[in-house]
Amino acid sequence: MTSREIVKTSLAFAGPPRIPYGMGGGFPRDMASVGRKSAPNSRARGWKEYDGYWEMYDEWGNAWRRLENITKGEVYKGVIEESWDLLDTYEFPETDGMELYEEAKVRCEEYHKQGYFVLGGVGWPFNIARYMRRMENFLADVAAEKERVKELLQKITDILEVEIYRLADAGVDGIMSGEDWGTQDRLLVSPASFREIFKPCFQQLCGAAHSRGLSVWFHSCGHVTEALEDWVDAGIDVCQFDQPELHGIDYLSENFGGRMHFWCPVDIQKTLQTRDVVKIEAAAKEYVEKLGRFGGGFIAGYYGSNEALGLDPKYQKVACEAFMKYGDPAPKR
Repeated sequence: MTSREIVKTSLAFAGPPRIPYGMGGGFPRDMASVGRKSAPNSRARGWKEYDGYWEMYDEWGNAWRRLENITKGEVYKGVIEESWDLLDTYEFPETDGMELYEEAKVRCEEYHKQGYFVLGGVGWPFNIARYMRRMENFLADVAAEKERVKELLQKITDILEVEIYRLADAGVDGIMSGEDWGTQDRLLVSPASFREIFKPCFQQLCGAAHSRGLSVWFHSCGHVTEALEDWVDAGIDVCQFDQPELHGIDYLSENFGGRMHFWCPVDIQKTLQTRDVVKIEAAAKEYVEKLGRFGGGFIAGYYGSNEALGLDPKYQKVACEAFMKYGDPAPKR
């Protein structure tokens, strides 16, 4: 089987010859990624170093800052944070032009010839909205300005729906997005607020993807356990978690096995940080055996910044070698 066929077979819970690989650091990966070009009216400006901090502007016009050049930073000033009235005259990025996806189509064809499963990158409404208003304001808005929040989310969702259709036309096999929805012990909003305000956006975008035969891959950090059933119901096919043990491997297996895939490195906080190679290998084996036992369900991952974790790459090497050892049942010669 090609990489693409292995991923598709796993997503169908149809028993691929090995688990899919989505690793890095020199380890194999069955997926490749493409994305559109920047909007013609993009406000983006790259990172620039100032005295004691770095700053950049994203496509939507939000100002970002960070203290070093490793992390992605956080929004320092949202483009409409000063007043909701700014939304009335805000010029949204123009991302529907076919020309923005021409390069993605070419790369898709190349990746498919090489046997890869291709993911198309797309934004997601909560992230974009919270950046535009800035996080502290936006979380207060969810309670105090509910109708304005819904209005903004719908405008963003409609834009992203068209982007999904354009990526489908370009030939991708799935879409990849993500939003950090949790702290270490709870959702950022109440489950009831999520269902009322945000779940309709998930349903619209997942529905658009599924209508074109695309799977939906979604990254999130934090404790999002209370949202998982809603995500399955909305149509999320793959959750990319860097802290799967925050939810409990047994819990994920027992409640979502055969319904959702989990794409994970060995947990970056609870297990990798122990620097105990025996525990790391045991965790990798557990993920494969418990999450991947449904004819699919687990995708081997790799955390992209050992520097941010303060870890020697050798610990992720242990994890990746274990994923390959236990995730490929074929006899070795």
